[in-house]
Amino acid sequence: MAQNNLIDVAYIARLAKLELTADETTRFSEDLNQVLAYVAQLDQWDTTGVEPMYHPLPVYDALREDVPGTSLSNEAALSNAPAQEDGQFRVPKVVESAH
Repeated sequence: MAQNNLIDVAYIARLAKLELTADETTRFSEDLNQVLAYVAQLDQWDTTGVEPMYHPLPVYDALREDVPGTSLSNEAALSNAPAQEDGQFRVPKVVESAH
């Protein structure tokens, strides 16, 4: 069984483009086994009727209703722009050509 876990960790490392030593692969395999053992312990609890949660604590005022409001006119938005052209913000070039 340990050999399969080593293969899984090595496979995951390759997917993540990580280079692991044999010692790191063994250590992470042991860590993964501990996590899976903990999850297996959680399977013993009957969660029938328990609603899924995205956060363990109540969250208040996390999101506001998405209601359209008044927006700036194009002229007002551009009024403090250091540079503008054809009704748009003019900004310095930040990406060079790949060629």
